[in-house]
Amino acid sequence: MSQTQRTVVVLAAGEGKRMKSATPKVLHPLLGRTLLGHVLSAAAAARAEHTIVVVGHQADQVRAHLDEIAPGATPVLQAQQNGTGHAVRIALEAAPDAAGTVVVLNGDVPLLRPETVEALVAAHEQAGSAGTVLAAEVDDPAGLGRVVRDPAGRLERIVEERDASPEVRAVREVNAGIYAFDAARLREALSKISTDNDQGEEYLTDVFELLTSVGHPVGVFVAPDAEETLGCNDRAELAGLGLRLRNRVNTGWMRAGVTMLDPATTWIDVTVTVERDAQIEQNCRLTGRTTVGAGAVIGPDTTLTDTTVGEGASVLRTHSIGAEIGPEATVGPFSYLRPGTRLGRKSKIGGFVEAKNAELGDGAKVPHLTYVGDATIGAKANIGAGTIFANYDGVNKHHTTVGEAAFVGSDTVLIAPAEIGPGAYVAAGSAVSNVPAGHLGVTRAAQRNIEGWTERKRPGTVSADAARRATEEK
Repeated sequence: MSQTQRTVVVLAAGEGKRMKSATPKVLHPLLGRTLLGHVLSAAAAARAEHTIVVVGHQADQVRAHLDEIAPGATPVLQAQQNGTGHAVRIALEAAPDAAGTVVVLNGDVPLLRPETVEALVAAHEQAGSAGTVLAAEVDDPAGLGRVVRDPAGRLERIVEERDASPEVRAVREVNAGIYAFDAARLREALSKISTDNDQGEEYLTDVFELLTSVGHPVGVFVAPDAEETLGCNDRAELAGLGLRLRNRVNTGWMRAGVTMLDPATTWIDVTVTVERDAQIEQNCRLTGRTTVGAGAVIGPDTTLTDTTVGEGASVLRTHSIGAEIGPEATVGPFSYLRPGTRLGRKSKIGGFVEAKNAELGDGAKVPHLTYVGDATIGAKANIGAGTIFANYDGVNKHHTTVGEAAFVGSDTVLIAPAEIGPGAYVAAGSAVSNVPAGHLGVTRAAQRNIEGWTERKRPGTVSADAARRATEEK
């Protein structure tokens, strides 16, 4: 049997005034996606032929975001926000061929699971209902629409709190703002809804009473976890959703075989991948397209963005953006990896090192206090403390190549464009551009000592006193 045709409508036109932001509410970020991005991810479970996003406030921003994350979705403008019923009506006018099942979702419910969308649609279609509402049982229903059932337990109507009697306000089963409808019945009912309510708007929820009044079957599907149905109106509520989503994500990874020393201080975007036996220590944040290989140790105090970490690698107190850290490589503490940095197997970036567009071969080491910019460092090469890869001449960036097993002494400046050959040595304190393979590069002035300088030039200082005593003791 072929699948029923389906259309998804996402309501994303509202301003979200209580967010007090120039950014539309649905575009606020939460663990790797915007609110709208989370909803569209969950909506994919419906396997719809059409996805329509109703836009309004800051429509251009929302359209641009859709081009990035869901180019197949169709934005439809609701120029005047005249209610949810009006929004769905203009969405269907933009898709005149939409038939079968219409799934309607709010754009600010980031905790909604794909499994719940799939189950709602299945229950709706199997029952042959004209409409099905996703409901949730909550402890505090304040501000939410109530699901009112008849004595037999069937849906009678949905009542917004502002229009509800005290008796209805006592109901704890609430409308999640997520629905499945038969497209033909929905179109028919939308043509009949009125604005006779406290807000003077077209309520989508009125469709259910219209459907029942003419004998069409309607249903209620109760969400397995009321948490999934939570939206947000301000930034405090957004932060609360973030905590819930963080806990869900962390629990999922721990049950998949990842160790977390302190889940309460570990934040992992939903777009991140972590393999078994990885260990995430306290105060870590993993964002974007980051992937962590099996057995790797991350943290403490580490932020990784769009970073690949190989199996068995260790990344300690490090900030990394767009880097690739190879298997069994070590990084940190207090290091900064910038985009284009790639570390080979068992290579090392030590403490207080910054690397940008730098490639380290297998076993190469940059142990400490170094800037590596625009460089290729060969396998098993060693870069001494305090080395600077001087890559910028004030106009252009230049590249430095350090050959296999080369040794660069401490406090050295490599003046790009530069090439240090395989097996070459650079003496500590040198400033060089090119050293052939196997050579020793030295650019050091002869040392001279000026006798009695401190007592003459710094009289009365503790240094002068110490020098005088040392001289007298000889």
